[in-house]
Order: sequence, then structure tokens, then C-alpha cells
Amino acid sequence: MTRSERANEKNDAWFAGEAFHGCGLDPEFEEIAKEFLLGDVEDRGCLTDVQRALVTVAALTATQSLQHMGQYLRAGLRMGATAEQLRETIYQCAPYVGLERALCALEAASPVLMECDGDAVPNTRVTEADRFDKGLAVQRQLFGAGNIDNMRESAPAELRHIQDYLSAHCFGDFYTRGGLDLPTRELITFCAICCLGGCEPQATSHAAANLNIGNGRELLIDAVTQCLPFIGFPRTLNALGCIDAACRK
Repeated sequence: MTRSERANEKNDAWFAGEAFHGCGLDPEFEEIAKEFLLGDVEDRGCLTDVQRALVTVAALTATQSLQHMGQYLRAGLRMGATAEQLRETIYQCAPYVGLERALCALEAASPVLMECDGDAVPNTRVTEADRFDKGLAVQRQLFGAGNIDNMRESAPAELRHIQDYLSAHCFGDFYTRGGLDLPTRELITFCAICCLGGCEPQATSHAAANLNIGNGRELLIDAVTQCLPFIGFPRTLNALGCIDAACRK
């Protein structure tokens, strides 16, 4: 089967079928984009359809490519992702891409998600009293207790509030939420950081965290490959370098 045939076969069910096909702005570019995303990228690797959907939403959120967010969400729902999983993907991106970007992504996503879970129950699983402790526990699970404790102890006094925010806000407020398991949240985090670009030390650290909790090298490579159409080759190659660096540790 040719790339074009594979792309057309997936056109009605998968992401670019709605986002890239039929816009009419530039049919030649749309065809090139559709065949690359559907004929090449979507046809390889070990990601499940749900993982592809969530990684794509993370890429759209991080890059603020929100014009077609609704089409991608509807395609993700058809491929088996739930509205809760898609919403939680955007939540998970927030401490990495910034609260305002996450809010803009939720605004773009809300018309589709509210059709499915307008009465969704809040997924918060921490309180003001325990968000720090629960977040710190997740950090230790991902990165190793010794590494986290050493990082906190060695932080200069004027920066210790940042370490506290990491534990309480980033890991307490978000990683502890329902709707997604920890390996999926960490995979989304890694993809969001890679999509931002210029965050290679953090991407390497989170590649290592993914490896620590069972997200293997092949899965990480395939997740970055899924991001490629949305972030381009330079950021993709940098992300692959981060995976290599984490695997050598």
C-alpha cells in the first residue's frame, strides 16, 4: 500500500482527515501534510491509538496550535480516548507550558469536551494540607528518593520556594489527579517539554523518569515521532538526543 493509499484509508477516522483535508486554503500543501501525518507517522510504532491521541493533544497545547483542536479531539474520541483523558492531558501540560497556555487549550477544547462530560466530577485528589506531601511522594517515585532529597537539600535558600512549588503544585496538584495513570502522565510531560524546545536538560530528566516507570525507549521514540509533524525536525532531533542521553545514564 502506498503512502497516499494509507493516508486516504485513515482519512475519515484519524486526525489529519479533518484538520488538513478539505480546508481549501492550499490543497497542494494539505495533501503533503496529510500524507506525511497519515501515510508515514501514523502508520508506525508501538503507540496505541489512545496514546497517539493524547500525545497529539499535548503537542497542540504546548505549541498553541489550537485552531483545529476540536477536530483532533473528535478524532481522538473516535479512536477510543475518553473526554476525561483528553481533558486531563491538557491539565497535565499546565505546569510545563504555563497556566495561560493550558487555559487557552481548554477554551479551544471546551465545545467538544462539554458535549461528552458537561457534568464531569472534579479529579482533584489532594487538599491544601497534603498536596505537598503527596506531590513529593510522586517525585520520589519518578526520580528516586535520594535524587529528590539531595536536590531539595542542596537548593540555595532563595530558591527553596521553587522546590516547594515543584512538589506541591507541579506534582501535587497535577500528577495526583484521576483520569490518567502515572506512566501516561509522565509520557505526556515528556512530550510537552520536547515540544517547547530549549528545555533539553528537563527533557532528559523526564526521559529518565519515563524509563524508571516502564515507558521504554521505543515508546519514547514513537511518542516523539508522533509530535514531529507539529514541532518540526529540529526539536524532534533534540528530543531524540535527550532519550539517548537518558538511556546512557
